[in-house]
Amino acid sequence: MSVFSTPRLHAFLGALVLTIGAGLAWDTLMRPALLLVFIATIVFLFVKGRSIGLIWAWSTLLLGVECLAWPIITMLRIRSVTDQPSDEQMGLILTAVLMGLFSSVFWISFSYGLFKRSRVVETGPESETAASRNSGHRQRPKNK
Repeated sequence: MSVFSTPRLHAFLGALVLTIGAGLAWDTLMRPALLLVFIATIVFLFVKGRSIGLIWAWSTLLLGVECLAWPIITMLRIRSVTDQPSDEQMGLILTAVLMGLFSSVFWISFSYGLFKRSRVVETGPESETAASRNSGHRQRPKNK
């Protein structure tokens, strides 16, 4: 078994990615708060991630939530400084909203695929074909 295929390493890497994302979204967070985010994330990934695929599914889902929170944080930060934002601040808000929405949709969709793939791996491909037959989907007959 390779050292790169251990769930602990992947949980560490997922927590590192999420901590860096939190640091970028909240650029005012101090190191103790980032350390708390890292520890909470790694504990969550250890508990929820029974496999490497599930660890990355949860990591990408949380990264999508972070990307969704980034525009909200930007708007609240600008609103706390001034009641009437300048044109530069409005441009910053627009950029945060567009990029945050795009990246959050991407990461949440990616996590959906990882969750779906890990479910197929856990239950096995045989049970999925049986489930699709029972759900009313008809398979195309094979041409001979």
